Amino acid sequence: MYLCRMIYRELTAEERDSIASRILYEDNHLIVINKRVGEIVQGDKTGDEPLSETLKAFIAERDGKPGHVFIGVPHRLDRPVSGIAVFAKTSKCLERLNGMFRDGDVHKTYWALTCGRPEPAEGELAHWLVRNEKQNKSYATPDNGGKHPAGAKLARLRYKVLRDTDRYHLVEVELLTGRHHQIRCQLSTIGCPIKGDLKYGAPRSNPDGGISLHARSIRFIHPVRHEPLSLEAPVDWIQLK
Repeated sequence: MYLCRMIYRELTAEERDSIASRILYEDNHLIVINKRVGEIVQGDKTGDEPLSETLKAFIAERDGKPGHVFIGVPHRLDRPVSGIAVFAKTSKCLERLNGMFRDGDVHKTYWALTCGRPEPAEGELAHWLVRNEKQNKSYATPDNGGKHPAGAKLARLRYKVLRDTDRYHLVEVELLTGRHHQIRCQLSTIGCPIKGDLKYGAPRSNPDGGISLHARSIRFIHPVRHEPLSLEAPVDWIQLK
């Protein structure tokens, strides 16, 4: 325990309980957690502690592991987004997960509360996205016969409206590609910005500073066990009033 604390900071009881309560799946190869709004998955220029480092401290203390704990990041969720985040616990698993995410072998479904209703209520969107690094924002143009701006990447998703109220619309999104801010940008482009997402046209922010976009479910073949794995993350912000 002393060695663990020398390498990683000691978590508070509240932090330990929070992590433990949000683990959706764990084995010797990977760990899947329900990320909260505001947490960053991997270190960035803010210098804030990422979830990957918090998990290292949690596992080191929980399991009494001496030395370093390996946590690899095969994919990211934006800071204001909540939901399923997958981490590798071995380098072998990380390498395989990287390939699976790159090759589209990981199937992700998101829930979004939108300020406009997509029409039709179910369909597929295809745009060419250009990322502006300075603004940390993507811009979309329609997929018009393969013509697209220089540096653009094709973004595709399927969507379906699940519920409606006078103010918001619960939309399920299945990602077919993985582009920067893809869901946020594409929904905004068709006049349906996500609730709280000021960057992409929402009229007001959410009280917690996040946006109402949640990585709801994920399906893939376990990279080591080669067994189907299907996980779902509960969400507490769906209050359609």
